[in-house]
Amino acid sequence: MAEKTYTVFNAMVDIVASPAKALEEVKPNTKWLWWPLLISLLLACGMFVYYYSWVDFEWLVDETIRQVPAEDRAASEDAIRSFMNPNTQMMITLAAVVIMSLVIYLVQSVYLHLANKVTTGADIGFGQWFSFSCWTAFVGIFGALAAFITMFVAHSNQMSPEGLQVLSMNNLLIHASPGDPWFRWGSSLTLVNLWMLVLMSIGYKVWTGASMVKSAIIACLPWVLIFGIWALMI
Repeated sequence: MAEKTYTVFNAMVDIVASPAKALEEVKPNTKWLWWPLLISLLLACGMFVYYYSWVDFEWLVDETIRQVPAEDRAASEDAIRSFMNPNTQMMITLAAVVIMSLVIYLVQSVYLHLANKVTTGADIGFGQWFSFSCWTAFVGIFGALAAFITMFVAHSNQMSPEGLQVLSMNNLLIHASPGDPWFRWGSSLTLVNLWMLVLMSIGYKVWTGASMVKSAIIACLPWVLIFGIWALMI
């Protein structure tokens, strides 16, 4: 009996169930990157479209004003109220999701491409590293799904965008309030990010043949520097 053909759908399952196999299989199949890329972006955008149709927007405006420093609040209130409306906020957020995701994938691909040239010299093209970035970020869909579930089971529609990030370090461990210096730091780092770094470490090892320790250092170094420096500044 002939062996079953490995497909992009197998890879989307295995990126969770058997990441080393999935990343090995996607390496020569660069064109598959459109699947994780588009699914991730569509799900993230869909989540925010639903959020801005669900949230108590008047409450959100008031909450935004409340987070402005007291000495600037009176001067900023009119500008915030005139600028903030559901359609504008939704369009800005959707544009930010798409643009920032692509920029992050691009910067990460450049970094991994250069790191590979310096550390192993394996014959891996830039396009493959972009595919690698899309696939290792695919688990971000679980963050979006968790946000949907949070809205579906919420007792109130008075919830900030940060409140949707139930897998963030802030919601799980830090519990900082808006305006607290650790609030943005903790809200920006999630369990999904850590999962992604594990996948990147495994993938770098599989793709380049580097040791697991070297792969983990290369995968995690930018994140450690960014969040480490940010924490020191706080």
